[in-house]
Amino acid sequence: MTATSPATARDRFGRRGFLTSAALGGATIVGASALGALDADAAFAAPTPSLDPAVTETSFVEGRIGAIRGSLLTAASAEGETHRIQLTHATSIWKVRPTTADAIEVGDGLYARGVPMPDGTVAADAVWVNIVNLDTTIRGIHRDRFWFQHGDHELVGRTVPETAASYAGGALTSDLSRLRIGQAAQVLGAWRPADDSIDVVRVTVGH
Repeated sequence: MTATSPATARDRFGRRGFLTSAALGGATIVGASALGALDADAAFAAPTPSLDPAVTETSFVEGRIGAIRGSLLTAASAEGETHRIQLTHATSIWKVRPTTADAIEVGDGLYARGVPMPDGTVAADAVWVNIVNLDTTIRGIHRDRFWFQHGDHELVGRTVPETAASYAGGALTSDLSRLRIGQAAQVLGAWRPADDSIDVVRVTVGH
């Protein structure tokens, strides 16, 4: 498939905004445990006050990564803005699962939460790479993939070792056998820019 532009990607994978708390207090990186949840669900949580009283300002940026220079990421937003995101030893990174900066690639999309520095760079405490949270309808089921309808688009969802389902508000389970074609499903996962498919982390039905 052809590459997806930042604007198209944002429209296609409509995401709810997220901001929780900040990364930097004075010149000291705040430990991740002081900032609340950093898992995939935290990317879509409602904003909450910072847990560190020393943090007075926080920033959130999103965009498509155009360059990686060491620990500095440059990303272009759908609005045409250019953001610079500085990763630190305390930055939490999610891409399907908690991972390291080595997993980030040019062409990935990102959400980053952190503190703006004097030069405009955002010092990130958390980066979610390619994360999507989609309302879909299940159109097809195979052993290692799904077909979802999202708006006017059909998406391929690939299962990964972390793929789990939640039925009617129940606990997550690796048993996907109760998923049915035609069900409305909320899909949490990671977009794959190379082919526009989704690595499926969670499928929620009956919610």
